[in-house]
Amino acid sequence: MVIVYTGNGKGKTTAALGLILRSSGYGKKILLIQFIKNSFSGELKSLKKIKGVKVIRGGRGYVGIMGDKLSLEEHKKVAQKTLKKLSHEIKSGNWDLIVADEILGALTGKLIKLADVLEIIKKKPENLDLVLTGRGTPKEIINLSDLATEMKEIKHPFKSGKMAKKGIDY
Repeated sequence: MVIVYTGNGKGKTTAALGLILRSSGYGKKILLIQFIKNSFSGELKSLKKIKGVKVIRGGRGYVGIMGDKLSLEEHKKVAQKTLKKLSHEIKSGNWDLIVADEILGALTGKLIKLADVLEIIKKKPENLDLVLTGRGTPKEIINLSDLATEMKEIKHPFKSGKMAKKGIDY
């Protein structure tokens, strides 16, 4: 399957992590490859304890926010390198489930090209489940997906000035 978790609401990565947890219970081999994100998060510590899960951290941080000091060109290079790693891992046959976390954010931020992501989806082996997360999913990706869920923001603590909470937001 191709599964998309998108939208402006919180919970896209959390939903993907739930699939990782579920799949690991069946002894599946799982890869989480992260675009954009690079700071520590609680899930990384937990994932190290789960057998059969590998994490590749391809991002260099959020683009233009949260103290980002990299140029857009540097972010593009890193995202394109991560996309090549994803393509290689998809072709490897080593995984039952691959989560491409924030690949859609990298796409929305113009760090990678839509045509490249569409090609990866189209060439995905039949026996591989692929999860794509992030905001701003193009219709072309939705059309290729088997399942697409939109997280809609109704209320968020950041809007009232509350900062991210350890164990909840990261």
